[in-house]
Amino acid sequence: MTLASPALTRAIKDRFAHVDSCPFTGPRIFFENAGGALTLHSVVETSAKFAAIPDNQGRDNPASQALTAVIKRAKADMALFFNAPDGQFFVGESGTELTFRLIRTAIMGTPPGGKVIGSSVEHPASRSAALHWAGVAGKEYVNVAHDDATGQVTAQAYAAAMTPEVQVATILHTSPVTGIANDVAAIVSAIRGVAPEAFIIVDGIQHASHGGIDIASYDIDGYVVSPYKVFSRHGYGVAWASDRLTALSIETLKDGPAGNWEMGTRDTGAYATFTDVVSYFDWLGGETSDATDPRARIEAAGQAIHVHEQSLTDAMLNGVDNLPGLADLPGVTIIGGRENPNREGLVCFALDHVAADEIVEQLNAQGIRTHIRRADHYSGNILNPLGLKAAVRVSLCHYNTHEEVRSLLAAMKDIAG
Repeated sequence: MTLASPALTRAIKDRFAHVDSCPFTGPRIFFENAGGALTLHSVVETSAKFAAIPDNQGRDNPASQALTAVIKRAKADMALFFNAPDGQFFVGESGTELTFRLIRTAIMGTPPGGKVIGSSVEHPASRSAALHWAGVAGKEYVNVAHDDATGQVTAQAYAAAMTPEVQVATILHTSPVTGIANDVAAIVSAIRGVAPEAFIIVDGIQHASHGGIDIASYDIDGYVVSPYKVFSRHGYGVAWASDRLTALSIETLKDGPAGNWEMGTRDTGAYATFTDVVSYFDWLGGETSDATDPRARIEAAGQAIHVHEQSLTDAMLNGVDNLPGLADLPGVTIIGGRENPNREGLVCFALDHVAADEIVEQLNAQGIRTHIRRADHYSGNILNPLGLKAAVRVSLCHYNTHEEVRSLLAAMKDIAG
């Protein structure tokens, strides 16, 4: 069954809160998923359940033991979802905080001298962390320029900048501005071909909701996601660290358990709500395939999500029925280009005769939620080279439909005309 099936579309939507309406403004189409995806009903229920429990882990009572079991299961579910048979998972304040922590550990834990390499396409979560801690440690930061036309950084670009002195590398899986994914495995291969012992940290925050994470195939040392962007809630991030990264001098309590990344008492509800996310992918893979193995169902869900979202972005760019696509509007710039096979559920565009903030405002007035990206510290690395002060980001997920795309295109036809 495809995700475009009416029955499955309804079943999917029924699992999410506020799927067709905003609790503040009423009915609306949600095309702001890159800013935070919709939340599963199960996550809301689980959050409330664990928020009410007064007990903590590590006590000699049944409630404490039950909480510990929930965390243990969640870590196993994370390993299944990310396909990470070794290393360890832990939660923190946010994806950004965890990205800083992993990068700080790698940079400060490597010998003096050396280099840190990253790309200009990266979100400031990884780029700021790498620049800051490289400066503190006295290591040279090497910038790999992304391609302005495609919004992507390639393995070849990394290879051209690599030297054996590189000790730490950062990679962005998918850009929250362009929506274009980078080939993590190929970039890692380019890095390790020159500096095989480098520590490699990947920002997977934007990529996670679109399915298809396979840590076992990447040969990396860290991977971070923000669960509120993958159907969970705000207030925590999830990180995976390789055993060799954990073997460095990590920040932990003196005389505490060796290799323990967790700081203080954990939020059991955070772990439990990620189990809800994994269970959802498992269910979706069962609806879209005949797979019986849980990992196979998760992979099937990711494949179905990719196919459906590609169909939606193709319609958004190229038009449907008698409605012109965004790429056919007068004076349009499509960031990343019209034909880009690496696009994941996001189209970012600008018009030369209608300001981005005006477009967002007019779409909001018609019940279509999008977002403006300005040439600031979040998006200036992408927009400034294109000569754009701002752009409109239309970001979708697999619960969005072709009917919603038609509504967007009809509204944009009037706005641009």
